[in-house]
This record gives sequence, C-alpha cells and structure tokens, in this order.
Amino acid sequence: MELGKTLLGVGLVLIAVGASVMLSSRLGLTFGRLPGDLHWRSRSGNTQVFFPFATCILLSIILSALLWLLRSLRR
Repeated sequence: MELGKTLLGVGLVLIAVGASVMLSSRLGLTFGRLPGDLHWRSRSGNTQVFFPFATCILLSIILSALLWLLRSLRR
C-alpha cells in the first residue's frame, strides 16, 4: 500500500515538472536561459562557463512547494 502511494506521488511530481516545462517554453522562458543565468565564453572560444543561477532558484522553489504539498497530503 505504501509503495503504491509513493509511486503515485512520484508520478504526480513528474507530471507537474513536465507541465511546468511545457508552460515555460510557451511563455518563452526555457530552463537554462532565464534572466539571471550566467554564461561566459572566452575570447578564443575554447572555454565556456555556464551557471544557471535563476534556473536553480526557480527549480528549488518549485520542488520545495511540491514536496511540502506531498508531505501535507500524506498526513
């Protein structure tokens, strides 16, 4: 019984993540290219540094909200 609830929860999380990716692409905000994501390329073009700062914060907020919701539904 507990395994079924866990699998259902994981499935709901995956559906929510997929829906948010689809919605963000329709709004023109693709993950990894949000304002606040840092991208630096050397002048020679041999070295690139990319840190998706804004994407990390957004994903952290979304995952925290989903985990809080799942935890509150379990009680």
